[in-house]
Amino acid sequence: MTETKVDNWTEIISPQSHILDLKLKEVWRYKDLLIMLVKRDFVATYKQTILGPIWFFLQPLLTTVIYVIIFGNIAKISTDGLPMTLFYLCGITLWNYFADCLTKTSTVFKDNASIFGKVYFPRLIMPLSIVVSNLVRFGIQFMLFLCFWIYFLVEGNNVHPNIYIILTPYLILLMATIALGAGMIISALTTKYRDLTFLLTFGVQLLMYATPVIYPMSTLNAKYALFIKINPLSSIVETFRFAFTGSGTFSWSYLGYSSLTAFILLIVGSVVFNKVEKSFMDTV
Repeated sequence: MTETKVDNWTEIISPQSHILDLKLKEVWRYKDLLIMLVKRDFVATYKQTILGPIWFFLQPLLTTVIYVIIFGNIAKISTDGLPMTLFYLCGITLWNYFADCLTKTSTVFKDNASIFGKVYFPRLIMPLSIVVSNLVRFGIQFMLFLCFWIYFLVEGNNVHPNIYIILTPYLILLMATIALGAGMIISALTTKYRDLTFLLTFGVQLLMYATPVIYPMSTLNAKYALFIKINPLSSIVETFRFAFTGSGTFSWSYLGYSSLTAFILLIVGSVVFNKVEKSFMDTV
């Protein structure tokens, strides 16, 4: 009489799953892979550059200098009484994180097609690794912003931080969530429509001008202010600036609107991403 052998599989890949099954437990099990991808992205980006991580500081500094010259001195756009360097650096720091997360997440299928076609792992790991790795970059640029902020605060400039500064982690989370959700939706679409990649690069630049990064909301009339407030990123940037400098506006209702938009984008993006990942190899 033969003994039946029982195979104890460590991983079972089934051909079908529910569209709402995001496999979050699997994502948590593959957290070591997430950490490895974050390290890879951080090292690979600047491994063969001369200045290396110094670019983390140079990029926002050079951008701030250009904004000060163009928008501050030539265009004479108001900064609500704040030092121009601090005003622009405040917006740039938060915006760079959003823009980097969105643009890199939007091409995750195309950029990682070779890996996806060879080995199995929760595909959601890839966009999550982009958001986390950019968070490291944001942390470095945020420290640069804090150095300037402390300098102008000690010098007695028109800088008045307030209690809303405790919302900073939540504001960063909102930026990451919106970028992740929108990026996953666009990534799913670019598997069939490659033109969206070029449109996104142009669209991100336009979106910055529809966000109070280089101008304060106080300079807008009611007609244009309402249009800018429809952008869920506007209240995040305004709240961030208001918390650290006391300049600008803050509204719980508009921040709640941004939070609701971020939640909806994340849910829709996750569902669309989960659906497309099953068949994207046929179109990429």
